[in-house]
Parts: sequence; C-alpha cells; structure tokens
Amino acid sequence: MDSEKRRKRKRFARPLYCLYYSYPPLRYFSVRSLTLCLSFVAFLYLLSHRILIGPSAFRPVVVVPAFPLLSSFPSHPIRLYPRNILSSSPLKIEDRILFPDHVLLMVSNVDAWMKKGDELECVYYETKVNNQTNFSNFEETRRLKMRALSMDKYSEFQSIVRCPLPPANHDESVNLEIRGREIEILGSNQTFHSWEAVAYAATLDKNTAVVFVKGLNLRPDRESNPTHFTCHFGLRNWDREGSYILTTKAITAAQEVVRCSLPRRIRMNPSKAQGVRVTIGVTPHVHHRARDPVLMPSVAKIFNSEVEGRKKYELCVCTMVWNQASALQEWVTYHAWLGIERWFIYDNNSDDGIKEVIEELQLEDYNVSRDVWPWIKTQEAGFSHCALRSRDECNWVGFMDVDEFYYFPIPTRNQKSKNLGFPGQNSLKTLVANFSSTSIAEIRTACHSFGPSGLSSPPSHGVTVGYTCRLQSPERHKSIVRPEALDLTLLNVVHHFRLRKGFGYLNLPQSTAVINHYKYQVWETFRAKFFRRVATYVADWQENQNEGSRDRAPGLGTEAIEPPNWRLQFCEVWDTGLRDFVLANLANPTTGLLPWERNSL
Repeated sequence: MDSEKRRKRKRFARPLYCLYYSYPPLRYFSVRSLTLCLSFVAFLYLLSHRILIGPSAFRPVVVVPAFPLLSSFPSHPIRLYPRNILSSSPLKIEDRILFPDHVLLMVSNVDAWMKKGDELECVYYETKVNNQTNFSNFEETRRLKMRALSMDKYSEFQSIVRCPLPPANHDESVNLEIRGREIEILGSNQTFHSWEAVAYAATLDKNTAVVFVKGLNLRPDRESNPTHFTCHFGLRNWDREGSYILTTKAITAAQEVVRCSLPRRIRMNPSKAQGVRVTIGVTPHVHHRARDPVLMPSVAKIFNSEVEGRKKYELCVCTMVWNQASALQEWVTYHAWLGIERWFIYDNNSDDGIKEVIEELQLEDYNVSRDVWPWIKTQEAGFSHCALRSRDECNWVGFMDVDEFYYFPIPTRNQKSKNLGFPGQNSLKTLVANFSSTSIAEIRTACHSFGPSGLSSPPSHGVTVGYTCRLQSPERHKSIVRPEALDLTLLNVVHHFRLRKGFGYLNLPQSTAVINHYKYQVWETFRAKFFRRVATYVADWQENQNEGSRDRAPGLGTEAIEPPNWRLQFCEVWDTGLRDFVLANLANPTTGLLPWERNSL
C-alpha cells in the first residue's frame, strides 16, 4: 500500500519537461484549458487598451496619468471622464511651460472641439485645503477659473494656450475648460517645464534632425564639441515624457542648436518623424570618463511643412517681433516696392492685434506668413529655424527688424553703382540677383541709427518720413544670405551667419546702400523695449548689465523713465534722403497719401 502511494507521488512530481516529452501534448491542453488561456489573454488585451465592454451609456473611466506619484510638483492623479469623450479624440494638454509672465499649455485636438465663439478658461487648484493637500477627493478641491490670455495654432497637430500665472496658494498644474460647455479636457501629464531649460522645437533637414534647446549654456558665436550631446527620439503613438527608444549622435552643436543624424528607421521613411518627440542628451565627463547622458526636458516634436514643386522666390525676409503690429504696414509695403517677395514673421507672443494686420496684408496680395514662436529670448535660434524653413522657397533671405529700412542713395557717376541699377523699383531684388551665380553668399549693409528728430509723438506719415536726424557713424550691419550656403551649425549672431567653406561675404559701400535703423523713436514707442528683448545673448534693458554696450541706449540706465530732452537726443546729422525718396516714389500723386496711410483711414 505504501509503495503504491510512493509510486503515485513520484508520477505526479515529475518535472514539466518530462511531462512534455513523455505524453502527447493534446492530453494536457484540453479544450477547457485552451479556452481559459485564450480568455485570459483577451482580458489582458482589453485591459491594456482601456476598452469597455457593455452598452454605450455613460460610464466613468478611471485615467491614471503617466507621471511619478512622488513628483516634486503638486498634481491631481486621478480624474473621471465620460466614455463618450474618450471614444473620440479628446482635447489633451500635452505639455505645460512656465514663463516669467504666463503659463504656456500645448494642446492637441482643439479644432475638433472648439466652436465659433467658444472661450477657454484656465483652471487652477488650491494647493491646500484645511491646511493639508487634498488628493483623496478631487472634486472637492477648490478651483479658480480665469480667462485664457490667448490661443494660437502652433503646428498642424498642436495649438498653444497662454494662461495667467497661478495665483497665490494655487499649484502650477493648470488645466483648461470650455466656458459654458460640459466638456472635460484630458491632461495626461501634470508636470510643467521651465522655459529656461527645455528642448522646445525640432525640424528635419535632409538626413538630420535639428533640435532647438534652452539650458545647455553654450557660448555665443562659438561652435561647441558635439561629442557631448546625443539626440533621443520617441514614438509618435506612445507620447510620454521619457519614452525615448532611439538614440543618435550629435553632428554639430552651437548656441541653442544641436544637429543629429536620423535613426535609420526614420531616415528610410521621413514621414514617420512627423509628431515624434525628440530631446537632447548631455553626457557629463567626470575625471575624463563619460557617464550616462542626462536628458533635457522636452516639448519638441518634429513637424515639417514641406514645400514642393514651387518656383523659388529671389528675395525673402525673416524677422522676429513682439507687439510691432503698427510698424508692419509701412515696413512690408516699402520693401515690396524694393523687390522683396516673401515675408516670414516670427511672432514672439504679441498681443497687439498683429494677426489681424497680417491677414489684411495677405488680402492685399502680400505674401506674408505669421509663424507662432512662443519661445522668449531665442532670436538667434529663431533665425536659424527660419533659415532652414526658407531654404526651399528662397534664393536669398534678409534678416532684419521691422524698424530697419534699406535705402539706396541717389546714384553718382560711380560706374559700379550704375551697373547695379540703383535706385528704383525692385532695386534690392536686382542687387542680390547679381550675386546669385558667384561665391558671394552674404551681403552686409551698414546701419545708420536715427533718433526722435525733435518729435514728441509718433509721426503720422510713418517712420521713413517722420524721423530725419541720426547719429554720424553707422552702428553694426544687417545681412542678406543664401540659405543653401550656410554652415551646418546654423551659427549666427543675429547680424550675420557663418558660411560654408568656399563662400564669402560682401560689404556694400555706403554710397551704394545703407539701412536706416529707426532705433531711438519717440519715448512712447521706445519705452516698450524695456519689457523684453528677443535676442538670446543681449541683456534686457532693465537688467544692470553691459550698460555701455552699443545694444543699449547710451546713458539711459535700467528704468523706463523718460530722460530729459529725449526728443533732441541721438541727433548729429540731418538726413532727409529716404524721406524725399519715399514721397517722390510712393505717395499718391493726387492725394499725397502714402500706401500705409491709405490703409489706416
């Protein structure tokens, strides 16, 4: 009897591999066990995809956001959403970026939900309730709603919403609601980033990715060692912070621009890159040993607007502006007369109606585009971005501000000036076209800085007619470049770019052309410069740095207080050349009105 029991125990104690080889498989995989196994696999599949089984009536869905529970920022980890919202593409807050004067939200699927007349509200949550953080009952957490400052289309798939800074005792995890409508907005990531340390934009350039990033603290006007950096690519359909699966080495690095080779998967099919999040890895070197790269926070996704089969424009211009709507009509109209055919306006958080002004210019057949560029203190990087974008559309691109106007003095008997065909309509376009087949890839023009010219209020006829007194000597220069001849680093110092080997630049004689820079206008206009300057490596006016620099107004100081006799300053030479030229060539012979005056009536 005992021996029989021992035989049974030995039989049932055989290892699985013995059973597998000793008996036919069907004996151990019955219909019942196979059914149970398949049912369990199906259950796991449904669970992982959050698919609900049952009627289509309202049922709440628990959505657990993909961020650490021990995040250093306050957040609300659980929220309930009706199933009929999740069944389509919900509004989704993909990223939050904290700026000095607002919170920027990057949102997807806005067009699918917003109706005409809808207004977005920013929702803030109290940090504490009854002296302790309340995460146990999300719905009872006190909420404060404030109207969104603005909303803009950012890319083909994303919009941006600007919200006021959180009030006191409210956390930074700002959410959104549509006023008067029962719609919840999905916020999958409750963390936020600082504008000073984040990868903020990315684009493709042939077999490379160009990433724009703040926080690397690379020196201005210098190329850095690319071996310290890597690019990390995510997946388009699995967009989560830190979910980077492909890595490549950096090819170049300079200022805020890092260029990397593309992963083979993307290189073979560039369309797969659309919507992919990318960031920069920084490899620290300790005692000459490389450590694992530290990944920069990133809101950068690759979005390319391809231009194919279109004839190139001979001459385009790129600028970055903040609240310069009142200057655009005169600047665009005048330079169109000189031959500029295409304008790229990088709007750096304007709130003065610039969108409507650009739409009016478009209706008048001026080829002007408004590119939303919310990243502050990034003018050099923005110009690098524009150089890439314009390369397929333009043979030459000028980089200048909206208070700068090209001017061709009355020609003398100088034979060189006669050959260039100045002055006259399309004269600037004619100038650059003469160098398109040469090794000249950058044309530099000196700038004369004009003062208030005795005025106390903005000139009614425009800056070209109103300001006629300037400093004696020119300050700096501005450039027109051939984007195809730029160095891979895209390195620039606003005024000029680094060129590829084999190409050079030309300094135009002042007898041929100059730029009238209406830099020191009436105080009402000039004091706006104290808010913020767009250049990366130039101190803001209110900062106590480089007060003697040519980038600042001499003797002005750091406070927006009008100095005595401001209207008479910066006046050493009376120069009416451009005023006389404009009145003679652009004014209506019957009414005497200039084109930008007619549009303002």
